[in-house]
Amino acid sequence: MFKNYFKTAIRSLLRNKGYATLNILGLAIGMASTILIILWVINEVSMDRFYSKIDRIYTLNNRDKFSGELWAWNTTPKILGPTVKQELPEIEEMSRASYATFLFSKGETKFVSNGFHVDSSFLKILDFPMLYGNSNTALDAINKVVVTEKFAKKFFGNENPMGKTIKIDSSDIFTISAVLKDLGPNTTFSFDYLLPWTYLTKLNEDDKYWGNNSVKTYILLKPNVDLNSFNSKLKYVTVNHTKSTQYPSTTQVFAYPLSKVYMNSNSVNGQYVAGNAVTVRMFSIIAGLILLIACINFMNLSTARSEKRAKEVGVRKVVGARKYALVLQFMTESIVLSIVSFLIAIILVLVALPFFNTLVGKHLTIPFGNLGFWIYAIVFIIFTGLLAGSYPAFFLSSFSPVKVLKGTFKKQNRAINPRSVLVVAQFTFAIVLIVSTIIIGRQINYVQNRDKGYQQDALAFTWMTGDITKNYPLIRQELLNSNAVISVTKSMSPITTRNSDGWGYSWPGSTKEDDQLDFGRFSADADFSQTLGTKIVQGRDIDIYHYPTDSNAILLNETAVEKMRLKNPIGTLVKNGDDEQWRVVGVVKDFIIESPMEKVGPMLIAGPKSWFGVIHYRLNPSNSTSDNLAKIETVFKKYNPDYPFDYSFVDESYARKFMGIKRTGKLTSLFSGLTIFISCLGLFGLAAYMAEARTKEIGVRKVLGASVGGIATLLSKDFLKLVVISLLVAVPIAWFAMHKWLIGYQYRINVPIWAFFLAGFLSIIIAILTVGFLAIKAARANPTKSLRTE
Repeated sequence: MFKNYFKTAIRSLLRNKGYATLNILGLAIGMASTILIILWVINEVSMDRFYSKIDRIYTLNNRDKFSGELWAWNTTPKILGPTVKQELPEIEEMSRASYATFLFSKGETKFVSNGFHVDSSFLKILDFPMLYGNSNTALDAINKVVVTEKFAKKFFGNENPMGKTIKIDSSDIFTISAVLKDLGPNTTFSFDYLLPWTYLTKLNEDDKYWGNNSVKTYILLKPNVDLNSFNSKLKYVTVNHTKSTQYPSTTQVFAYPLSKVYMNSNSVNGQYVAGNAVTVRMFSIIAGLILLIACINFMNLSTARSEKRAKEVGVRKVVGARKYALVLQFMTESIVLSIVSFLIAIILVLVALPFFNTLVGKHLTIPFGNLGFWIYAIVFIIFTGLLAGSYPAFFLSSFSPVKVLKGTFKKQNRAINPRSVLVVAQFTFAIVLIVSTIIIGRQINYVQNRDKGYQQDALAFTWMTGDITKNYPLIRQELLNSNAVISVTKSMSPITTRNSDGWGYSWPGSTKEDDQLDFGRFSADADFSQTLGTKIVQGRDIDIYHYPTDSNAILLNETAVEKMRLKNPIGTLVKNGDDEQWRVVGVVKDFIIESPMEKVGPMLIAGPKSWFGVIHYRLNPSNSTSDNLAKIETVFKKYNPDYPFDYSFVDESYARKFMGIKRTGKLTSLFSGLTIFISCLGLFGLAAYMAEARTKEIGVRKVLGASVGGIATLLSKDFLKLVVISLLVAVPIAWFAMHKWLIGYQYRINVPIWAFFLAGFLSIIIAILTVGFLAIKAARANPTKSLRTE
């Protein structure tokens, strides 16, 4: 029986090649789009979930109120981890991770690489796949280092690196104790090596200050520990250990599942809420809609052909075919079509994957060797076939054989018919995506064109590694003498990165509540405004070379002056919790150092008494960039010979802040275009069939004097009505979705009304172009031939 159904299905498709081509093409594109999104979604939701004990792995987090708002953040004091490990028996293992950058060398081979200082339990908690070594002993000595496979190959090629030595900063020798497989795309960790925490202690960087939130802390809880009960014990650890100190803390501590960190990355009112999960959810919905639209094409074209298949149904019923057998036959046809579409979809995915990977910044592949993939593929094919074929199968099998064979079967003209509803649904989804694409694009342009508060052109920076710190005065002077730069300043971090926060500051007129005012902290030695291109609106810039007392000088930004309620800020003395006193010498116009999608917070820029990590320099515009960089490299190599010269341009670093939202915009544009294309395929097929079905009517109208334009309008207006209805349905849906998306940004546009008119206009134009060609072709046909049509 099934063999017969299969043969009948193949014959039916071959008999109706045009119909089959439209259906297969629409389904294939829909399935390919869905597969691409599913591959990406699977990667996103699997982030940091591959560890064998993931259900017991947690990060330690802080929660406190600043500037009247409750915040949560995932960096902690270095002392927190060992303290809770000692005090709370529910913890099985604990490890901290502190960011590290070192120069590694072996003979003449030298590389600056990034990694972490970690406790010896790190690989017991996070069991990354290991090529060589033992996770229990890999980090149990101060001179051991764990490296990734890619890092090992840089120095040792294809040799087994176990037991071999390597130098750090040309001084300390380490033995390679383990080699990890290169980190996959499903982890948020990024490192080339792991160093023992004891080495950080040796470098005198293992401070015990409860206010220095500079590391991430991971814990492995013992089996069957209740998280709520554990968090109640953990909550006041920081408070209890600082309450008898000069500066007691109000910060609360809580554990949060590592498996949820990537998806719930936003802090709202002290709680982690959906961050990446919003984007994943949005594109999961888009994937479902694209597949549904492709299936709607199938439904519409199948039911539109009902008159052609009516006699077949009638004959089969007369000779004894039951309704369920007819349903099964039509479902078999749709599943056969789904199989063919899936095979074409896989080819499309393979072709599109390199482009798609570039777009999403991943290395996604189709896991052909995974049995689970084929199980899901079969389910996907059957599900798509059933979804696409269910309505046509029941619709076609319901025909009355008596009416069909007498020739009295006619489609009923109803004000609302299922086919119209399906077309409206298709174009509703398409219009929602068009509106979303327009609004996301506008939001991107809005934040990109926002006044940054400083000049990015020809501005670059270099991290202060190796001997740069001790040789900075000489480097600064030679850079200025080289004519390659016009200004130099050193700072705590790049102008594009907020690397430090501070609170607990006091000033004349400050209140107890002001202790919780959170300041972004930056630093400069001299020529801060001249180098970075910021604007001093009151007072002057910090300049230790002309004003020796500027070692304790600070600049405030405009927001800080407003939050501190200072009417005459110049000369104000500001104290911090360490009894250090700073004198305000100038006020700088607000500039963006964090996310361009957020409001600028209060900032203070401290003088040379602060600490530094980066040199900023503005290149001389009179010379070529390559000439400037060659001279700059000569200076750095002279005073820091062991380290390769490295630099970054500020405008490129700033542009990376938009990668996430731009990726969302590009993905939305891509799948909006595909959705519209699939909808147009269905509309084209439906219009073609309607034109064919009304061939005799068209001939009669032409004989009676109807114009080509009049007939084209007659054939097109019903479809245009459906598009207009789709627009009316789509507007509130799109407005609600985009409003919810935009409120995630503090600096944002309002939902523009014109976007809906533009989306409606584009939809109507697309529909006219799709249907109009067929309508005009049918209207221009010879009426003699039309009237001979049976």
